[in-house]
Amino acid sequence: MATATLAPAALSAAGSEFSPQAPQGNVNDYKIISDTVKNGIRYVSATPSAKVCSKQIDIEIDVKTQTIRNCAFTRGCPGNAIGLCNMIKGQKVSTVIEKLSNVPCASRGTSCPDQLAKILKSLK
Repeated sequence: MATATLAPAALSAAGSEFSPQAPQGNVNDYKIISDTVKNGIRYVSATPSAKVCSKQIDIEIDVKTQTIRNCAFTRGCPGNAIGLCNMIKGQKVSTVIEKLSNVPCASRGTSCPDQLAKILKSLK
């Protein structure tokens, strides 16, 4: 990841309009863009499914404790994304996966939190 610290200010509201028609794409079509470890911190950037509003999810994980240090969503619902990231800071990766897996958003078959869980699960 090019940025060592991911702050909620990195969120953008652009492109967050809701469309009643679910975007095309598979709920499992997320892609890990980068995955690096530096000084005991794992920095992961991923693009979530095209079915969700967010366009990128950046995560920092403490390798030793397996806890979330920080996260940020690019685009999507800024308030929800900031709130979600604040709530999961300090949480175990396994807990975040358990609590966010299968959270729905409209009829999309997935959501930004669900995509975060899928991405975290794929890192094991």
